[in-house]
Amino acid sequence: MVRAYRSSVIDAPIGAVWATIRDFNALPSWHPAIARSEIEGGRPSEAIGCVRNFYLQDGGHLREQLLALSDIDHTFVYNILESPMPVKNYVATVRLTRITVGERTFAEWWADFEVTSGPQEAMVAQIGDGVFVGGFEALQKKLASRR
Repeated sequence: MVRAYRSSVIDAPIGAVWATIRDFNALPSWHPAIARSEIEGGRPSEAIGCVRNFYLQDGGHLREQLLALSDIDHTFVYNILESPMPVKNYVATVRLTRITVGERTFAEWWADFEVTSGPQEAMVAQIGDGVFVGGFEALQKKLASRR
C-alpha cells in the first residue's frame, strides 16, 4: 500500500471552497482534467454509496463511489471502482480546515492504494501532482475569479 498526499492553502473562505467541491458530481465544474460526469441511477450526489461515472479530457473513464461525507468536518471519502490507472484498493479523502487568520482554507487530499503495474513512485507522483495539485490549482483560480 502506498499513499499520495498533497496539501495546499486556498485563498478563499472554507464555505466557498466546500460549496465548490461538496457536490460529488461537480468535478467538471472545477477540475480541469474532467470532461463530464454523472451520478448513476439518478441518485443524489450527496448520497453515501452513490457512484459517479466520469470521463477525463483525454477520454479515460472512471467510476468512483462516495463512502463518507461530512458537512461538519468538511470532508469526503471515496473509492475507485474502475480506472484506467494501474491501481486497486484505492481510497481517497479530501479534507478542508479553516485557517483562523484571514479568509483562507487549508486543503488536504490523499489516497491509499496498491499499484498493479509500473513503478510506485511514478503513480504516486501522477496522482499527487496531476490529480490533487492540479485540482488545488484549479480551485484557487476558480475561487479567485469570484473575489
